Amino acid sequence: MQSRTIEIWVGFFVALGLAALFMLAMQVSNLANVQTDNGYQISANFDNIGGLKVKSPVKVGGVKVGQVSEISYDDEVYQAVVTMTIDSQYQRLPADTSASIFTAGLLGAQYIGLEVGADEEFLADGDELFITQSAVILEQLIGQFLYNTAAKGSDDSGSE
Repeated sequence: MQSRTIEIWVGFFVALGLAALFMLAMQVSNLANVQTDNGYQISANFDNIGGLKVKSPVKVGGVKVGQVSEISYDDEVYQAVVTMTIDSQYQRLPADTSASIFTAGLLGAQYIGLEVGADEEFLADGDELFITQSAVILEQLIGQFLYNTAAKGSDDSGSE
Protein backbone atom coordinates (compact mmCIF):
# COMPACT_ATOMS: atom_id res chain seq x y z
CA MET A 1 0.00 0.00 0.00
CA GLN A 2 2.85 2.38 0.85
CA SER A 3 4.50 1.67 -2.53
CA ARG A 4 1.30 2.69 -4.34
CA THR A 5 1.09 5.98 -2.40
CA ILE A 6 4.70 6.82 -3.33
CA GLU A 7 3.97 6.04 -6.99
CA ILE A 8 0.94 8.37 -6.95
CA TRP A 9 3.01 11.22 -5.47
CA VAL A 10 5.82 10.68 -7.98
CA GLY A 11 3.29 10.69 -10.82
CA PHE A 12 1.75 13.89 -9.45
CA PHE A 13 5.11 15.69 -9.31
CA VAL A 14 6.10 14.48 -12.78
CA ALA A 15 2.79 15.79 -14.18
CA LEU A 16 3.31 19.08 -12.34
CA GLY A 17 6.83 19.37 -13.79
CA LEU A 18 5.57 18.70 -17.32
CA ALA A 19 2.85 21.34 -16.89
CA ALA A 20 5.47 23.85 -15.71
CA LEU A 21 7.69 23.08 -18.73
CA PHE A 22 4.70 23.52 -21.04
CA MET A 23 3.87 26.91 -19.50
CA LEU A 24 7.50 28.01 -19.80
CA ALA A 25 7.57 26.97 -23.47
CA MET A 26 4.38 28.95 -24.14
CA GLN A 27 5.83 32.07 -22.50
CA VAL A 28 9.14 31.86 -24.38
CA SER A 29 7.51 31.19 -27.76
CA ASN A 30 4.97 34.00 -27.26
CA LEU A 31 2.13 31.67 -28.28
CA ALA A 32 0.25 32.43 -25.08
CA ASN A 33 -0.47 35.93 -26.36
CA VAL A 34 -2.67 34.95 -29.29
CA GLN A 35 -5.14 37.77 -29.77
CA THR A 36 -8.64 37.63 -31.16
CA ASP A 37 -9.01 41.41 -31.55
CA ASN A 38 -7.61 42.49 -34.92
CA GLY A 39 -7.27 46.20 -34.21
CA TYR A 40 -5.72 48.38 -36.92
CA GLN A 41 -2.46 48.11 -38.83
CA ILE A 42 0.33 50.65 -39.21
CA SER A 43 3.74 50.25 -40.83
CA ALA A 44 7.25 51.65 -40.47
CA ASN A 45 10.49 51.35 -42.45
CA PHE A 46 13.77 50.52 -40.72
CA ASP A 47 17.35 50.31 -42.02
CA ASN A 48 18.06 47.33 -39.73
CA ILE A 49 15.58 45.38 -37.62
CA GLY A 50 18.16 43.20 -35.87
CA GLY A 51 16.44 40.15 -34.35
CA LEU A 52 12.89 41.52 -34.45
CA LYS A 53 10.34 38.78 -35.15
CA VAL A 54 6.68 38.46 -36.04
CA LYS A 55 4.58 38.52 -32.82
CA SER A 56 7.14 40.73 -31.05
CA PRO A 57 5.38 43.22 -28.77
CA VAL A 58 4.73 46.86 -29.61
CA LYS A 59 4.86 49.04 -26.50
CA VAL A 60 4.09 52.62 -25.53
CA GLY A 61 5.58 53.68 -22.20
CA GLY A 62 6.23 50.02 -21.34
CA VAL A 63 2.59 49.00 -21.92
CA LYS A 64 1.92 46.46 -24.67
CA VAL A 65 -0.44 48.05 -27.21
CA GLY A 66 -0.01 45.60 -30.08
CA GLN A 67 2.34 43.23 -31.86
CA VAL A 68 4.37 42.89 -35.04
CA SER A 69 2.20 41.17 -37.64
CA GLU A 70 4.47 41.10 -40.71
CA ILE A 71 8.08 41.81 -41.71
CA SER A 72 9.06 42.29 -45.35
CA TYR A 73 11.72 43.98 -47.47
CA ASP A 74 11.10 46.89 -49.83
CA ASP A 75 13.64 46.64 -52.66
CA GLU A 76 12.83 50.15 -53.91
CA VAL A 77 13.99 51.95 -50.76
CA TYR A 78 16.22 49.08 -49.51
CA GLN A 79 14.65 48.96 -46.07
CA ALA A 80 12.77 46.48 -43.91
CA VAL A 81 9.05 47.17 -43.67
CA VAL A 82 7.48 46.25 -40.34
CA THR A 83 3.70 46.02 -40.15
CA MET A 84 2.23 46.29 -36.65
CA THR A 85 -1.25 45.50 -35.43
CA ILE A 86 -2.34 47.95 -32.73
CA ASP A 87 -5.17 46.85 -30.43
CA SER A 88 -8.43 48.65 -31.19
CA GLN A 89 -8.65 50.10 -27.68
CA TYR A 90 -5.62 52.32 -28.46
CA GLN A 91 -7.16 54.56 -31.12
CA ARG A 92 -5.59 57.82 -29.95
CA LEU A 93 -1.96 57.50 -31.03
CA PRO A 94 -0.88 60.81 -32.65
CA ALA A 95 0.04 60.74 -36.35
CA ASP A 96 3.61 61.95 -35.60
CA THR A 97 4.39 58.97 -33.35
CA SER A 98 7.93 57.61 -33.76
CA ALA A 99 9.07 53.98 -33.63
CA SER A 100 12.33 52.52 -32.28
CA ILE A 101 13.57 48.95 -31.89
CA PHE A 102 14.75 48.09 -28.38
CA THR A 103 16.17 45.00 -26.69
CA ALA A 104 14.46 43.64 -23.57
CA GLY A 105 15.93 41.42 -20.92
CA LEU A 106 18.97 39.16 -20.83
CA LEU A 107 17.81 36.93 -23.66
CA GLY A 108 17.81 39.88 -26.04
CA ALA A 109 14.20 39.65 -27.20
CA GLN A 110 13.49 42.73 -29.29
CA TYR A 111 10.36 44.85 -29.38
CA ILE A 112 9.13 48.07 -30.93
CA GLY A 113 8.77 51.07 -28.67
CA LEU A 114 6.47 53.85 -29.83
CA GLU A 115 7.09 57.41 -28.67
CA VAL A 116 3.92 59.48 -29.00
CA GLY A 117 4.07 62.90 -30.61
CA ALA A 118 1.89 65.97 -30.26
CA ASP A 119 -0.10 65.91 -33.49
CA GLU A 120 -3.85 66.48 -33.19
CA GLU A 121 -4.60 63.87 -35.85
CA PHE A 122 -4.47 60.19 -34.87
CA LEU A 123 -3.11 57.11 -36.61
CA ALA A 124 -5.60 55.09 -38.61
CA ASP A 125 -5.59 51.73 -40.37
CA GLY A 126 -2.91 51.65 -43.08
CA ASP A 127 -0.93 54.70 -41.88
CA GLU A 128 2.87 54.77 -41.92
CA LEU A 129 5.28 55.98 -39.26
CA PHE A 130 8.00 58.16 -40.80
CA ILE A 131 10.23 58.76 -37.77
CA THR A 132 12.07 55.52 -36.99
CA GLN A 133 15.24 54.39 -35.24
CA SER A 134 16.76 51.05 -36.20
CA ALA A 135 18.02 48.38 -33.84
CA VAL A 136 21.40 48.88 -32.19
CA ILE A 137 23.68 46.06 -33.33
CA LEU A 138 26.37 45.22 -30.77
CA GLU A 139 28.84 44.00 -33.39
CA GLN A 140 28.63 47.33 -35.24
CA LEU A 141 29.24 49.29 -32.04
CA ILE A 142 32.30 47.19 -31.19
CA GLY A 143 33.61 47.57 -34.75
CA GLN A 144 33.20 51.36 -34.64
CA PHE A 145 34.93 51.51 -31.26
CA LEU A 146 37.88 49.45 -32.49
CA TYR A 147 38.15 51.46 -35.70
CA ASN A 148 38.06 54.78 -33.81
CA THR A 149 40.61 53.51 -31.28
CA ALA A 150 42.95 52.37 -34.07
CA ALA A 151 42.53 55.67 -35.93
CA LYS A 152 43.21 57.65 -32.75
CA GLY A 153 46.32 55.54 -32.04
CA SER A 154 47.74 56.17 -35.52
CA ASP A 155 47.08 59.92 -35.20
CA ASP A 156 48.91 60.04 -31.85
CA SER A 157 51.97 58.18 -33.18
CA GLY A 158 52.23 60.39 -36.27
CA SER A 159 52.21 63.65 -34.29
CA GLU A 160 55.37 62.92 -32.31
